[in-house]
Amino acid sequence: MNYEFDWSSIPGALPFLWEGMKVSLEITLTAVVVGIVWGTLLAMMRLSSVKPLAWFAAGYVNLFRAIPLVMVLLWFFLIVPQLLTGTFNLSPGTDVRLTSAMIGFALFESAYYSEIIRAGIQSVPKGQVAAASALGMTYAQAMRLVVLPQAFRNMVPLLLTQAIVLFQDTSLVYVSALADFFGAAYKVGDRDGRLVELLLFAGAVYFFICFAASQLVRRYQKKLNAHVAH
Repeated sequence: MNYEFDWSSIPGALPFLWEGMKVSLEITLTAVVVGIVWGTLLAMMRLSSVKPLAWFAAGYVNLFRAIPLVMVLLWFFLIVPQLLTGTFNLSPGTDVRLTSAMIGFALFESAYYSEIIRAGIQSVPKGQVAAASALGMTYAQAMRLVVLPQAFRNMVPLLLTQAIVLFQDTSLVYVSALADFFGAAYKVGDRDGRLVELLLFAGAVYFFICFAASQLVRRYQKKLNAHVAH
């Protein structure tokens, strides 16, 4: 028996799918910003000569990189609502799934951003730190004014690539029944009995966005390499 495709459910579902896409983009943007900030601090702690800070950062990174993302999300969906409800006296029915997803993704991705940033910092010649010290800069000033600007310029392609991977991973929030883009597509397909069509459509949208973003990253990488060569 041949399956007959019917795409008629998609046009009417576009507003609902767009709401799901906004959830996916919101999670991605929050996780990227928080992940880079916290990841930078973790990278600096891991490179620090203060052993407790280095041990904490190494333990944090190794822990989150050793645990599947879906398990981290499940933990946060179970723990964060309890913490927020108890801390801010929220009513038991308050929906904090989006907040839980943002926190879970941000803390998880910061471990990966930390390793990217640490490699970027180590790629900057150590002589520049010594030169900054000779000019009277403190270590913190040398990192902020000399090392990190150069490191981030070299790391931008990798940071953007990780952001693309993060956007793809947002589909895992289905474990909390949160209606991101994938979850919205699944609900519409299940409701209308057109699950195959909606999932194919969602996959095509993910592919188009990620492919276009990858091409932009590749183009930026070529410009960066050309600039360095000159």
